[in-house]
Amino acid sequence: MNLEVLIKSSNVLFLLLGAIMIFAMHAGFAFLEVGSVRTKNQINALVKIISDWAVSTVVYFLIGFPMARGISFLKPASKLIGDNMGFDLIRFFFFLTFAACIPAIISGGIAERAKFWPQVFAGAIFAGILYPFFESIIWGINSTFVQGLIKNITGFEFVDYAGSVVVHSFGGWLALPAILILGPRKNRYNSNNPIPISNVPFLALGSWILSVGWFGFNVMSAVELKDISGLVAINSLASMVGGILVSLLLSKRDAIFIHNGALAGLVAVCAGSAIYHPIGAFVVGGIAAAIFVYGFHFETEVLKIDDVLGVVVLHGVVGSWGGIAAGIFGSTLFGGLGNVSFFAQLIGSSLAIIIALFGGSIVYLVIDKLFGFRLEEEKEIEGADLAIHSLEAYPDKF
Repeated sequence: MNLEVLIKSSNVLFLLLGAIMIFAMHAGFAFLEVGSVRTKNQINALVKIISDWAVSTVVYFLIGFPMARGISFLKPASKLIGDNMGFDLIRFFFFLTFAACIPAIISGGIAERAKFWPQVFAGAIFAGILYPFFESIIWGINSTFVQGLIKNITGFEFVDYAGSVVVHSFGGWLALPAILILGPRKNRYNSNNPIPISNVPFLALGSWILSVGWFGFNVMSAVELKDISGLVAINSLASMVGGILVSLLLSKRDAIFIHNGALAGLVAVCAGSAIYHPIGAFVVGGIAAAIFVYGFHFETEVLKIDDVLGVVVLHGVVGSWGGIAAGIFGSTLFGGLGNVSFFAQLIGSSLAIIIALFGGSIVYLVIDKLFGFRLEEEKEIEGADLAIHSLEAYPDKF
Protein backbone atom coordinates (compact mmCIF):
# COMPACT_ATOMS: atom_id res chain seq x y z
CA MET A 1 0.00 0.00 0.00
CA ASN A 2 1.48 3.36 -1.01
CA LEU A 3 1.40 6.45 1.17
CA GLU A 4 -1.33 8.21 -0.83
CA VAL A 5 -3.72 5.28 -0.49
CA LEU A 6 -2.96 5.03 3.22
CA ILE A 7 -3.74 8.72 3.74
CA LYS A 8 -7.00 8.49 1.80
CA SER A 9 -8.16 5.37 3.60
CA SER A 10 -7.20 6.85 6.97
CA ASN A 11 -9.29 9.95 6.25
CA VAL A 12 -12.27 7.81 5.27
CA LEU A 13 -12.01 5.80 8.49
CA PHE A 14 -11.42 8.90 10.62
CA LEU A 15 -14.50 10.71 9.36
CA LEU A 16 -16.60 7.54 9.40
CA LEU A 17 -15.84 7.06 13.10
CA GLY A 18 -16.89 10.66 13.72
CA ALA A 19 -20.13 10.14 11.80
CA ILE A 20 -20.90 7.01 13.80
CA MET A 21 -20.25 8.81 17.10
CA ILE A 22 -22.61 11.65 16.15
CA PHE A 23 -25.17 9.18 14.81
CA ALA A 24 -25.16 7.58 18.27
CA MET A 25 -25.95 11.00 19.75
CA HIS A 26 -29.44 10.69 18.32
CA ALA A 27 -30.08 7.96 20.87
CA GLY A 28 -29.11 10.63 23.40
CA PHE A 29 -31.67 13.04 21.98
CA ALA A 30 -34.27 10.27 22.20
CA PHE A 31 -33.61 9.29 25.81
CA LEU A 32 -33.27 12.90 26.94
CA GLU A 33 -36.79 13.49 25.62
CA VAL A 34 -38.14 10.14 26.84
CA GLY A 35 -37.02 10.98 30.36
CA SER A 36 -38.40 14.52 30.21
CA VAL A 37 -41.96 13.76 29.09
CA ARG A 38 -44.74 11.84 30.80
CA THR A 39 -44.99 8.09 30.39
CA LYS A 40 -47.92 8.47 28.00
CA ASN A 41 -45.66 10.27 25.51
CA GLN A 42 -42.45 8.23 25.67
CA ILE A 43 -43.04 6.07 22.60
CA ASN A 44 -43.86 9.16 20.59
CA ALA A 45 -40.50 10.65 21.54
CA LEU A 46 -38.65 7.53 20.41
CA VAL A 47 -40.52 7.26 17.11
CA LYS A 48 -40.12 10.97 16.31
CA ILE A 49 -36.34 10.89 16.64
CA ILE A 50 -35.77 7.79 14.52
CA SER A 51 -38.35 8.85 11.91
CA ASP A 52 -36.82 12.31 11.62
CA TRP A 53 -33.41 10.67 11.17
CA ALA A 54 -34.69 8.56 8.26
CA VAL A 55 -36.45 11.46 6.55
CA SER A 56 -33.46 13.75 7.08
CA THR A 57 -31.20 11.17 5.43
CA VAL A 58 -33.32 11.08 2.28
CA VAL A 59 -33.80 14.83 1.87
CA TYR A 60 -30.22 15.72 2.77
CA PHE A 61 -28.91 13.12 0.30
CA LEU A 62 -31.09 14.35 -2.56
CA ILE A 63 -31.27 18.09 -1.85
CA GLY A 64 -29.41 19.31 1.22
CA PHE A 65 -25.86 18.07 0.69
CA PRO A 66 -25.80 19.14 -2.99
CA MET A 67 -27.14 22.54 -1.92
CA ALA A 68 -24.62 22.99 0.89
CA ARG A 69 -21.54 21.36 -0.63
CA GLY A 70 -22.18 21.29 -4.37
CA ILE A 71 -21.84 17.50 -4.60
CA SER A 72 -24.58 15.31 -6.08
CA PHE A 73 -24.70 11.53 -5.77
CA LEU A 74 -27.04 10.95 -8.69
CA LYS A 75 -24.38 9.16 -10.70
CA PRO A 76 -23.07 5.57 -11.12
CA ALA A 77 -21.57 3.90 -8.04
CA SER A 78 -18.15 3.71 -9.72
CA LYS A 79 -18.07 7.51 -9.85
CA LEU A 80 -19.26 7.79 -6.25
CA ILE A 81 -16.15 5.93 -5.11
CA GLY A 82 -13.94 8.00 -7.41
CA ASP A 83 -10.25 8.24 -6.64
CA ASN A 84 -10.68 9.17 -2.98
CA MET A 85 -12.17 5.85 -1.81
CA GLY A 86 -15.67 7.29 -1.38
CA PHE A 87 -14.58 10.10 0.91
CA ASP A 88 -17.36 12.39 -0.34
CA LEU A 89 -19.92 9.75 0.64
CA ILE A 90 -18.53 9.74 4.18
CA ARG A 91 -18.56 13.52 4.18
CA PHE A 92 -22.26 13.28 3.36
CA PHE A 93 -22.81 10.87 6.28
CA PHE A 94 -20.84 13.11 8.63
CA PHE A 95 -22.64 16.33 7.76
CA LEU A 96 -25.97 14.49 7.64
CA THR A 97 -25.57 13.84 11.36
CA PHE A 98 -25.38 17.61 11.85
CA ALA A 99 -28.43 18.30 9.68
CA ALA A 100 -30.49 15.63 11.43
CA CYS A 101 -29.83 17.35 14.77
CA ILE A 102 -32.18 20.14 13.69
CA PRO A 103 -35.50 18.21 13.89
CA ALA A 104 -34.14 16.32 16.93
CA ILE A 105 -33.57 19.61 18.76
CA ILE A 106 -37.02 20.93 17.82
CA SER A 107 -38.68 17.70 18.93
CA GLY A 108 -37.80 18.33 22.57
CA GLY A 109 -39.37 21.78 22.60
CA ILE A 110 -42.72 20.75 21.09
CA ALA A 111 -43.07 17.46 22.94
CA GLU A 112 -46.43 16.07 24.12
CA ARG A 113 -48.80 18.13 22.00
CA ALA A 114 -47.70 18.22 18.34
CA LYS A 115 -49.16 16.13 15.54
CA PHE A 116 -46.78 13.55 14.14
CA TRP A 117 -46.77 14.01 10.35
CA PRO A 118 -46.82 17.83 10.28
CA GLN A 119 -43.65 17.89 12.37
CA VAL A 120 -41.99 15.20 10.24
CA PHE A 121 -42.80 17.35 7.20
CA ALA A 122 -41.38 20.45 8.88
CA GLY A 123 -38.23 18.52 9.79
CA ALA A 124 -37.83 17.50 6.15
CA ILE A 125 -37.97 21.14 5.05
CA PHE A 126 -35.41 22.14 7.65
CA ALA A 127 -32.96 19.27 7.06
CA GLY A 128 -33.37 19.35 3.30
CA ILE A 129 -33.57 23.05 2.52
CA LEU A 130 -33.35 25.68 5.27
CA TYR A 131 -30.45 24.23 7.27
CA PRO A 132 -28.41 23.38 4.14
CA PHE A 133 -28.92 26.95 2.96
CA PHE A 134 -27.45 28.29 6.20
CA GLU A 135 -24.74 25.63 6.14
CA SER A 136 -23.82 26.72 2.62
CA ILE A 137 -23.34 30.39 3.52
CA ILE A 138 -21.18 29.71 6.59
CA TRP A 139 -19.33 26.47 5.81
CA GLY A 140 -20.23 25.51 2.26
CA ILE A 141 -20.21 26.56 -1.34
CA ASN A 142 -21.70 30.02 -0.75
CA SER A 143 -19.53 30.92 2.22
CA THR A 144 -17.07 32.99 0.19
CA PHE A 145 -19.59 35.80 -0.26
CA VAL A 146 -21.00 35.86 3.29
CA GLN A 147 -17.68 35.32 5.05
CA GLY A 148 -16.09 37.88 2.74
CA LEU A 149 -18.76 40.40 3.65
CA ILE A 150 -18.24 39.82 7.36
CA LYS A 151 -14.48 40.11 6.88
CA ASN A 152 -14.85 43.38 4.99
CA ILE A 153 -16.86 44.81 7.89
CA THR A 154 -14.84 43.47 10.83
CA GLY A 155 -11.49 42.42 9.42
CA PHE A 156 -12.10 38.77 10.33
CA GLU A 157 -14.26 35.88 9.18
CA PHE A 158 -16.96 34.34 11.38
CA VAL A 159 -15.60 31.32 13.28
CA ASP A 160 -17.79 28.35 14.11
CA TYR A 161 -15.54 25.32 14.22
CA ALA A 162 -18.12 22.66 15.11
CA GLY A 163 -21.52 24.28 15.06
CA SER A 164 -22.50 26.22 18.18
CA VAL A 165 -24.28 28.57 15.80
CA VAL A 166 -24.71 26.67 12.51
CA VAL A 167 -26.29 23.64 14.21
CA HIS A 168 -27.34 24.35 17.80
CA SER A 169 -28.33 28.00 17.76
CA PHE A 170 -30.05 27.56 14.41
CA GLY A 171 -32.02 24.53 15.63
CA GLY A 172 -32.94 26.13 18.94
CA TRP A 173 -34.25 29.33 17.38
CA LEU A 174 -36.16 27.34 14.76
CA ALA A 175 -38.03 25.70 17.63
CA LEU A 176 -39.31 28.95 19.11
CA PRO A 177 -42.00 29.71 16.47
CA ALA A 178 -43.24 26.11 16.72
CA ILE A 179 -43.52 26.32 20.51
CA LEU A 180 -45.35 29.64 20.37
CA ILE A 181 -47.79 28.46 17.67
CA LEU A 182 -48.57 25.28 19.60
CA GLY A 183 -49.04 27.04 22.92
CA PRO A 184 -48.50 25.37 26.30
CA ARG A 185 -49.52 21.83 27.13
CA LYS A 186 -52.95 21.42 28.68
CA ASN A 187 -52.92 22.39 32.38
CA ARG A 188 -49.25 23.41 32.22
CA TYR A 189 -49.94 26.76 33.85
CA ASN A 190 -53.17 26.02 35.70
CA SER A 191 -51.38 25.42 38.99
CA ASN A 192 -48.15 26.24 40.72
CA ASN A 193 -46.84 22.72 40.13
CA PRO A 194 -45.06 22.05 36.83
CA ILE A 195 -45.84 18.90 34.89
CA PRO A 196 -43.48 16.25 36.30
CA ILE A 197 -40.98 14.44 34.13
CA SER A 198 -41.25 10.66 33.93
CA ASN A 199 -37.75 9.26 34.30
CA VAL A 200 -34.62 10.99 35.57
CA PRO A 201 -32.37 7.97 34.84
CA PHE A 202 -33.45 8.03 31.17
CA LEU A 203 -32.79 11.77 31.04
CA ALA A 204 -29.34 11.21 32.55
CA LEU A 205 -28.65 8.39 30.09
CA GLY A 206 -29.54 10.72 27.23
CA SER A 207 -27.15 13.34 28.57
CA TRP A 208 -24.32 10.82 28.89
CA ILE A 209 -24.82 9.46 25.36
CA LEU A 210 -24.85 12.97 23.94
CA SER A 211 -21.76 13.96 25.94
CA VAL A 212 -19.70 11.01 24.71
CA GLY A 213 -20.81 11.47 21.11
CA TRP A 214 -20.00 15.16 21.28
CA PHE A 215 -16.30 14.41 21.03
CA GLY A 216 -17.01 13.05 17.55
CA PHE A 217 -18.99 16.21 16.86
CA ASN A 218 -16.11 18.48 17.81
CA VAL A 219 -12.87 16.59 17.27
CA MET A 220 -13.86 15.03 13.94
CA SER A 221 -14.93 18.42 12.61
CA ALA A 222 -11.31 18.54 11.49
CA VAL A 223 -12.66 16.35 8.63
CA GLU A 224 -9.20 15.06 7.73
CA LEU A 225 -6.79 13.26 10.03
CA LYS A 226 -3.95 15.71 9.35
CA ASP A 227 -6.01 18.54 10.90
CA ILE A 228 -6.96 16.78 14.13
CA SER A 229 -6.25 18.77 17.29
CA GLY A 230 -5.92 17.58 20.86
CA LEU A 231 -6.83 21.12 21.92
CA VAL A 232 -10.37 20.60 20.58
CA ALA A 233 -10.81 17.47 22.69
CA ILE A 234 -9.55 19.01 25.92
CA ASN A 235 -11.49 22.23 25.40
CA SER A 236 -14.66 20.18 24.90
CA LEU A 237 -13.96 18.32 28.13
CA ALA A 238 -13.18 21.53 30.03
CA SER A 239 -16.35 23.28 28.89
CA MET A 240 -18.50 20.27 29.73
CA VAL A 241 -17.00 20.09 33.22
CA GLY A 242 -17.46 23.84 33.68
CA GLY A 243 -21.12 23.40 32.78
CA ILE A 244 -21.55 20.54 35.25
CA LEU A 245 -19.91 22.33 38.18
CA VAL A 246 -21.70 25.65 37.71
CA SER A 247 -25.09 23.99 37.34
CA LEU A 248 -24.30 21.84 40.38
CA LEU A 249 -23.80 24.98 42.45
CA LEU A 250 -26.55 27.17 40.99
CA SER A 251 -29.28 24.52 40.90
CA LYS A 252 -28.53 23.23 44.40
CA ARG A 253 -27.70 19.71 43.18
CA ASP A 254 -30.73 19.35 40.91
CA ALA A 255 -30.01 16.30 38.71
CA ILE A 256 -32.02 17.65 35.78
CA PHE A 257 -30.07 20.90 35.60
CA ILE A 258 -26.73 19.19 36.23
CA HIS A 259 -27.11 16.82 33.28
CA ASN A 260 -28.37 19.63 31.06
CA GLY A 261 -25.51 21.80 32.33
CA ALA A 262 -23.05 19.37 30.78
CA LEU A 263 -24.86 19.74 27.47
CA ALA A 264 -24.92 23.54 27.79
CA GLY A 265 -21.14 23.53 28.14
CA LEU A 266 -20.77 21.33 25.09
CA VAL A 267 -23.16 23.41 22.98
CA ALA A 268 -21.25 26.57 23.84
CA VAL A 269 -17.75 25.24 23.22
CA CYS A 270 -18.33 24.02 19.66
CA ALA A 271 -17.67 27.35 17.94
CA GLY A 272 -14.34 28.15 19.58
CA SER A 273 -13.16 24.68 20.54
CA ALA A 274 -10.15 24.91 18.21
CA ILE A 275 -8.92 28.28 19.51
CA TYR A 276 -9.65 28.45 23.27
CA HIS A 277 -7.24 27.89 26.09
CA PRO A 278 -8.74 25.11 28.26
CA ILE A 279 -9.33 27.56 31.13
CA GLY A 280 -11.20 29.84 28.74
CA ALA A 281 -13.27 26.87 27.58
CA PHE A 282 -14.06 26.05 31.21
CA VAL A 283 -15.35 29.58 31.76
CA VAL A 284 -17.39 29.51 28.54
CA GLY A 285 -19.04 26.28 29.67
CA GLY A 286 -19.72 27.60 33.14
CA ILE A 287 -21.40 30.73 31.81
CA ALA A 288 -23.43 28.56 29.42
CA ALA A 289 -24.73 26.51 32.36
CA ALA A 290 -25.68 29.65 34.24
CA ILE A 291 -27.55 30.86 31.15
CA PHE A 292 -29.46 27.59 31.05
CA VAL A 293 -30.29 27.40 34.77
CA TYR A 294 -31.66 30.92 34.95
CA GLY A 295 -32.82 31.15 31.34
CA PHE A 296 -34.94 28.02 31.49
CA HIS A 297 -36.78 29.36 34.55
CA PHE A 298 -37.26 32.75 32.90
CA GLU A 299 -38.51 31.22 29.67
CA THR A 300 -40.91 28.69 31.16
CA GLU A 301 -42.10 30.36 34.36
CA VAL A 302 -41.84 34.11 33.73
CA LEU A 303 -42.56 34.24 29.99
CA LYS A 304 -44.68 31.07 30.26
CA ILE A 305 -43.28 29.56 27.07
CA ASP A 306 -43.82 25.82 27.43
CA ASP A 307 -40.52 24.60 26.05
CA VAL A 308 -40.48 21.06 27.46
CA LEU A 309 -36.74 20.37 27.25
CA GLY A 310 -35.69 24.02 27.23
CA VAL A 311 -34.28 23.78 23.71
CA VAL A 312 -34.66 27.49 22.95
CA VAL A 313 -32.34 28.27 25.85
CA LEU A 314 -30.10 25.18 25.75
CA HIS A 315 -29.47 25.29 22.01
CA GLY A 316 -30.72 28.69 20.81
CA VAL A 317 -29.49 31.10 23.47
CA VAL A 318 -26.52 29.04 24.63
CA GLY A 319 -25.52 28.35 21.01
CA SER A 320 -25.59 32.09 20.33
CA TRP A 321 -23.50 32.62 23.45
CA GLY A 322 -21.02 30.04 22.13
CA GLY A 323 -20.71 31.93 18.86
CA ILE A 324 -20.17 35.26 20.58
CA ALA A 325 -17.88 33.75 23.25
CA ALA A 326 -15.45 32.63 20.56
CA GLY A 327 -14.85 36.31 19.81
CA ILE A 328 -13.99 36.94 23.46
CA PHE A 329 -12.24 33.92 24.93
CA GLY A 330 -10.69 32.90 21.61
CA SER A 331 -8.65 36.09 21.60
CA THR A 332 -5.00 36.14 22.68
CA LEU A 333 -6.02 38.36 25.61
CA PHE A 334 -7.60 35.30 27.24
CA GLY A 335 -4.94 32.83 26.14
CA GLY A 336 -6.64 31.80 22.91
CA LEU A 337 -5.11 31.43 19.47
CA GLY A 338 -6.60 34.70 18.23
CA ASN A 339 -7.48 35.59 14.64
CA VAL A 340 -11.07 36.15 15.70
CA SER A 341 -13.28 39.21 16.20
CA PHE A 342 -16.08 39.84 18.68
CA PHE A 343 -18.02 41.80 16.06
CA ALA A 344 -17.60 39.12 13.39
CA GLN A 345 -18.93 36.58 15.88
CA LEU A 346 -21.82 38.85 16.80
CA ILE A 347 -22.80 39.28 13.15
CA GLY A 348 -22.64 35.57 12.37
CA SER A 349 -24.56 34.62 15.50
CA SER A 350 -27.24 37.23 14.81
CA LEU A 351 -27.60 36.05 11.22
CA ALA A 352 -28.51 32.57 12.45
CA ILE A 353 -31.20 33.95 14.75
CA ILE A 354 -32.76 36.08 12.02
CA ILE A 355 -32.85 33.32 9.39
CA ALA A 356 -34.09 30.70 11.85
CA LEU A 357 -36.89 32.82 13.30
CA PHE A 358 -38.01 34.05 9.89
CA GLY A 359 -37.82 30.67 8.17
CA GLY A 360 -39.27 28.75 11.10
CA SER A 361 -42.21 31.14 11.44
CA ILE A 362 -43.12 30.79 7.77
CA VAL A 363 -42.87 27.00 7.76
CA TYR A 364 -44.88 26.47 10.94
CA LEU A 365 -47.55 29.06 10.15
CA VAL A 366 -48.15 27.44 6.75
CA ILE A 367 -48.22 23.95 8.25
CA ASP A 368 -50.60 25.03 11.00
CA LYS A 369 -52.88 26.69 8.44
CA LEU A 370 -52.91 23.76 6.00
CA PHE A 371 -52.85 20.72 8.27
CA GLY A 372 -53.19 21.86 11.87
CA PHE A 373 -50.15 21.47 14.08
CA ARG A 374 -51.52 20.65 17.52
CA LEU A 375 -53.06 17.38 18.65
CA GLU A 376 -56.77 17.44 19.36
CA GLU A 377 -57.50 18.00 23.06
CA GLU A 378 -58.80 14.50 23.71
CA LYS A 379 -55.72 12.96 22.06
CA GLU A 380 -53.39 15.16 24.06
CA ILE A 381 -55.13 14.06 27.25
CA GLU A 382 -54.96 10.42 26.19
CA GLY A 383 -51.29 10.78 25.31
CA ALA A 384 -49.45 10.66 22.00
CA ASP A 385 -48.41 7.04 22.51
CA LEU A 386 -51.94 5.68 22.29
CA ALA A 387 -53.39 8.46 20.13
CA ILE A 388 -50.72 8.30 17.43
CA HIS A 389 -48.97 4.93 17.80
CA SER A 390 -51.68 2.78 19.44
CA LEU A 391 -49.15 1.51 21.96
CA GLU A 392 -48.25 2.04 25.60
CA ALA A 393 -44.70 2.19 26.92
CA TYR A 394 -45.70 0.24 30.04
CA PRO A 395 -48.85 -1.80 29.21
CA ASP A 396 -48.45 -4.04 32.28
CA LYS A 397 -47.91 -1.26 34.80
CA PHE A 398 -51.13 -2.18 36.59
